[in-house]
Amino acid sequence: MSIIRQGSLFDIQELFDLEPPKRFGAIFSTLDIDPILCVISKKSIYGAPTELNYAAMLYSLVARIVERIPTVKDLRKRLKHDFIFRLECGFLVSDSLPSEASYSRLVQKLSETTLLEKVQDTLLLQAIQEGFVDDEAVALDATHFESRDRGVAKEKKPKAEPKKRGRKTKAEKEIYDKKRQEEEAQKSLYEKTIATQLDAPLEELLTHVPLQPDWGIKKNSEGKNVFWYGYKAHLAVGTKSQYILRSLMSSGSMNDGKAAIPLLKGVQTILPDRINYGIMDAGYDYRPIYQQISRMDANAIIAYNKRNEGEMVGFDQHFAPTCVREHSYRYDSYDKKYKTLKFVRPKECKDCPLAQDSLCQKVYKIKAETDLRKYTAPARGTKTWEELYDQRTAVERVNAYLKEFFQLNNVRYRTGKRAKVHFDLVILVYNAAKLSTDRIRNALENKKPVAA
Repeated sequence: MSIIRQGSLFDIQELFDLEPPKRFGAIFSTLDIDPILCVISKKSIYGAPTELNYAAMLYSLVARIVERIPTVKDLRKRLKHDFIFRLECGFLVSDSLPSEASYSRLVQKLSETTLLEKVQDTLLLQAIQEGFVDDEAVALDATHFESRDRGVAKEKKPKAEPKKRGRKTKAEKEIYDKKRQEEEAQKSLYEKTIATQLDAPLEELLTHVPLQPDWGIKKNSEGKNVFWYGYKAHLAVGTKSQYILRSLMSSGSMNDGKAAIPLLKGVQTILPDRINYGIMDAGYDYRPIYQQISRMDANAIIAYNKRNEGEMVGFDQHFAPTCVREHSYRYDSYDKKYKTLKFVRPKECKDCPLAQDSLCQKVYKIKAETDLRKYTAPARGTKTWEELYDQRTAVERVNAYLKEFFQLNNVRYRTGKRAKVHFDLVILVYNAAKLSTDRIRNALENKKPVAA
């Protein structure tokens, strides 16, 4: 008998296949743009009246991403020649068509505020209240997207003067240490080590993120270096719901690990005491990130990045203790109260002649604080750890969605602040489409059959 796999009742692709009126209505209904209108609209009753319909302009920017319209110029052409599309975006028959300069000024106003981020939070809280976000694990990853401008070649640094051989004198060492302290004090928050972010407030972390385009580098699947000039999108995605719980845009040169703590702190504000696992690849294998996850009372599932470390005598490749005959002890359980991992005797020791010897220990208990990178719960190398790590594909899937369907790669602005408006709109439209899809699916599942 063949196995029939039950597919999803309704997904994002089916939402995009709907007729435009239904599609736009479903997505626009999830957005609360009143806070934006309160800020960008005319404040005083005096002076010339405002001729622009800001609400319709905002909806048209959302529709541009949904319809994959490449430029604002093409958006204006669509609004001019497609009367139905114009009405769907909220323009009245009496409204004049906004110019490209009007859209540019609107984007400039949005770039000077954090209103789009507040609308994202409102939408996400609505999804949580309706029961669509119930994740226990969050996956973090970064993806790159290019800038509108071409990259500028970096100036070659002059060759440093050869260091003086030998030990420094006491006076020279004092001068050297003072100079290093002054240089460290002048660095920005993201130029310092990741550990400095642990005690920094979230607002400060979000304010000091570098936004200007810069050269980035990473290794592709073939192990070759790939260069680009632009930005990075850092995402924290719920592995079950696949909502973007937190997002961050930075320069292309910023290390992925330096975005992890701001993202985790942001997730903690939106989902306090719900996240049990933080899942990341080896690019996030830094001790401060483990410490932040531990402060959230969660467990880190992060691939280990070996850094010039020798072999640990008495332990296997997954840091589990080994017996005299080098059989690995089996992970048994984790004591959350004492934060201790318990390992029990290997199966091979059952018939071992040394089983009753004092050299063969029955149980090993290791505190996770001994080394947070090596000892996680569940333990590395176990089937449970591997299954949890496989859930990281959720964030990779969302990265692909943003680039393929939501125009993340299509940045049309030259400055970092304006590019962030495009990035925030992309994140907002994705979550709005996800929420509208979940609502339609929920309505279809709860629809009662009509009585005959």
